[in-house]
Amino acid sequence: MTETMGMFTDTSLCIGCKACEVACHQWNSLPANLAEQPYANNPGLTYPMTGNSYDNTGALSAENWRHVRFIEQSELPDRSDLRWLMMSDGCKHCANASCEQVCPTGAIVRTEFGSTYIQEQVCTGCRDCVAACPFGVIHISETADHRQGTARKCTFCYDRLQHGLQPACAQTCPTSAIRFGPINELRTYAHQRLAELQHAGELRAILYGADESILGGLHSFYLLLDSPATYGLPDNPKAAAQTVIPSSLFSIGGAIVMGLASLLAFRRRRMAQNAALAES
Repeated sequence: MTETMGMFTDTSLCIGCKACEVACHQWNSLPANLAEQPYANNPGLTYPMTGNSYDNTGALSAENWRHVRFIEQSELPDRSDLRWLMMSDGCKHCANASCEQVCPTGAIVRTEFGSTYIQEQVCTGCRDCVAACPFGVIHISETADHRQGTARKCTFCYDRLQHGLQPACAQTCPTSAIRFGPINELRTYAHQRLAELQHAGELRAILYGADESILGGLHSFYLLLDSPATYGLPDNPKAAAQTVIPSSLFSIGGAIVMGLASLLAFRRRRMAQNAALAES
């Protein structure tokens, strides 16, 4: 039986070099992050600067499966207390993956390594997975090729895993901020690393997704130096089934109540009409 694999991203070691972004684009043949792709003698058009520090990609997308987030923290006018936080982000490959649960065609599957994988040839582009993901990971491709209209996201470099290789982002990370391996070993290492940082004075350091409290556990989990919200992560993400089912029951209940109210009003109107006819 194949061992469940995972990815651990230690944000305390991330230097924001974006080597992971480049490696992801290169290995997966993803188009450049441009407003207009180059063709013939046209060099294409770049997007304007995001204004968010050195963040040029802005967010995860159908073309950006890895995104390095930059957070600048400062409370003094002269910014002499500037604190830099950086995080290489991607799909979390949740144990209880909402995208997998809501996919109507079975296009999203669980691989033998424990990751989630979108079979593009089965995807119909219904966008159910886009709405279900609590992390905003999945996007629909708009590139003019055979992938247009299909859902896309990080695959954990499934083709590389099948040949005993690490994902491209983990392979290229110069500081080992991104580690890949058997998930239980990574969790043990992550707790050791957390203890080291807290002992060194990083009292706000936490692990995110390393246990089952978040969607049954994230196969791609993090060590953060501040709250999840600081990094744009939800504090308590919910699986689609946990939010869709209660809201669906509420909608069904509301429809039944309205139906009964309409029936009662119709009955009263008929009774009034019958009474009027009897009097005449």
